[in-house]
Amino acid sequence: MLFANKIKQLREEQNLLQRQLAAALEIDTPMYSKIERGDRRAKREQISLLAKELHADPEELLILWLADQVVAVVENDKEISDKVLDMAKQNISKK
Repeated sequence: MLFANKIKQLREEQNLLQRQLAAALEIDTPMYSKIERGDRRAKREQISLLAKELHADPEELLILWLADQVVAVVENDKEISDKVLDMAKQNISKK
């Protein structure tokens, strides 16, 4: 929920309403609320729109979004998650 927590923090700091961000993303407010609570994942193309609306660094939001994706995949295998992440890092470095 790194991404969800960050966009909620930014929205609250800027005194924006969920409905304002939902309108910018062209989704309804309940769907945006689910993204902000971490009950639903934002789409990758929505990240740059949110960064623009929240005056945030798009790369930071993308990193948080991707980190959430990785956590979702490995969190149920805690005993080997470090090994999985190390192997993934090694393979990414080779390319």
